[in-house]
Amino acid sequence: MSDPAGPGARKSSAPSEGYRPCVGVMLVNRDGLVFVGRRIDLVREVWQMPQGGIDEGETPAAAAMRELEEETGTAQARIFAESEGWYDYDIPPDLLGRRWRGRYRGQSQKWFAAHFEGDDADIRLDTEHPEFCDWRWVEIETLEGLIIAFKREVYRAVVAELGPKISAALN
Repeated sequence: MSDPAGPGARKSSAPSEGYRPCVGVMLVNRDGLVFVGRRIDLVREVWQMPQGGIDEGETPAAAAMRELEEETGTAQARIFAESEGWYDYDIPPDLLGRRWRGRYRGQSQKWFAAHFEGDDADIRLDTEHPEFCDWRWVEIETLEGLIIAFKREVYRAVVAELGPKISAALN
């Protein structure tokens, strides 16, 4: 790995061996607020931005738009920025072997920033395979505090990289 992104995340120029290739989407509304969804599969209150795996033969940008629609029920968005590299994180030892049938030790994520071009009514969590049970718009500075601990360093790095691009795009 190169360019450490923080103690719990690493940055590389391509998806890392042993990590699930994945994308994440920082969906930003007209007010500069970021979408977060509350995970449906956890008892604890855990929020995150849309993310998911890249299908065989799919580009990261296409995967980002597909995942966004699968998780939020809308494709009313336009990508305007992407991370320069891939952010890797390890899942906690107690989840190893239970996630992804033990095939990966974590995820290698390419992140995208997208403008939400719809109305709040366009967001529909009642998708074919729901991942979120609630959602809200939050200030970018609050993301890190909402996220499960093992993803916080990645979120911190993504905010540091994409945050200025969001500010520039809104002005």
